[in-house]
Amino acid sequence: MPGVSALPAPVDGLKRITIMQGETKVSDNPGVVMTTVLGSCISACLFDPVTRVGGLNHFLLAEPGSGDTDVRSLQRYGVYAMEVLINAMMAMGATRTNLKARIYGGASLRDGFRDIGATNALFARRFLRDERIALVGEDVGGHGARRVEFRPTLGLARCRIATDRPAERPRIVAPPPAAAASIGDVEFF
Repeated sequence: MPGVSALPAPVDGLKRITIMQGETKVSDNPGVVMTTVLGSCISACLFDPVTRVGGLNHFLLAEPGSGDTDVRSLQRYGVYAMEVLINAMMAMGATRTNLKARIYGGASLRDGFRDIGATNALFARRFLRDERIALVGEDVGGHGARRVEFRPTLGLARCRIATDRPAERPRIVAPPPAAAASIGDVEFF
């Protein structure tokens, strides 16, 4: 077709799958690399070294707040994303007792706000501990966004800081200079 060009094949011959916020993917294909970019979000990379099945999720928040039961938005929560990932891997032959995990993300990107990244990282660690899934590696916290590449059948991951910034210092706003007070004047606002 004139005017349409095909994208060049990756130099390494691997098929890259990008995982976006709220998504979960699993694979048993040794030619697959899963990638994602994280800020305060967390990605859990789970793999079964025996069956060579692995997967990656990308969640925004640890758990829904009270009253947040919209089924369409559940995939953004870690409690849902972790279960979906484990169940999808088991459907492909993985055994729960063989699972190993790596977690990434959880950065604090905005000073002065609740540290969502730290809350997400604590949730992921607690979930893995409660489910007796070995945490074999992590790169969480700090102030930089991360780019993660994960080879699901090998359990190998590479995490690079995509951006890093120094912690923001609170801005001090000086009050306006006081006007000279004069007796008898009235000022209306």
